[in-house]
Amino acid sequence: MAGVSSESLATALAELEAKLPTASLQLAKELFGILGMVDSSAGLRRALTDPSRSGDEKAALVRQLVGGKVSADAAEIAGGLASSRWANARDIGDALETLAATVVISVAENKSAVSASGISGLEELENDLFSFNQAVASSHEVQRALSEPQASAAAKATLAERLLPGASEEAKVLITQAVTQPRGIKPTRLVERFAELAAKRQQRWIATVSVTRPLTQTQLERLQAGLNAMYGRELKVNVNVDPALIGGIRVQVGDEVLDASVLTRLGSLQRQLAG
Repeated sequence: MAGVSSESLATALAELEAKLPTASLQLAKELFGILGMVDSSAGLRRALTDPSRSGDEKAALVRQLVGGKVSADAAEIAGGLASSRWANARDIGDALETLAATVVISVAENKSAVSASGISGLEELENDLFSFNQAVASSHEVQRALSEPQASAAAKATLAERLLPGASEEAKVLITQAVTQPRGIKPTRLVERFAELAAKRQQRWIATVSVTRPLTQTQLERLQAGLNAMYGRELKVNVNVDPALIGGIRVQVGDEVLDASVLTRLGSLQRQLAG
């Protein structure tokens, strides 16, 4: 996904963040259900991505289709996607899939974040997804069963659950989605995509700190406390010594970079002088 579609997805993900602290698996299931509706109708996909229609018209169409069938949050999220711009008809479905998976991943994250770092719930989810793919890879019979076009979605879901009976509820939702609605790719590849989303979410809990010399225990404790207060969560701090910084500190949490190194300041000064 690139260009205008990528921008629309980024906007939708940013807006979704406000709902994630209280989101439930039911919301994710509703979004996956709407995805199934969109995927089942080429005419609907064209209508929802038609550039000649206004965003309000397309959002109204979604509300008409799902109103009373899903929660207000699910209808709002789907309507927001419909009102956005998409480069091609498939992209809106891909975006719905990403948003639904993100909700599931955040539920796993929030489950452990109440009493500890949310990274533990995300690691559990990743491990379950990885274990499922390993189980599938170890059996040609299972691979054939999951790719059999004549097999029902219910049969595939039952088989998937038997492969990993001890999986978390979050993992079961994602795995069931992958085996019943792989959307043109192998179920294991879709499970990999879900695992990649979980790994990216996990980066929100990891602070990679670069400094010019090793920190004392006291400095490390102060840094930990300061970062926890800044981000409002218990971060895992990884410290790297990088003399090339010349001085200062560089912190990366997810996609956000806080850079107070002398090297960066010199580069900024150089750019100002050159301008």
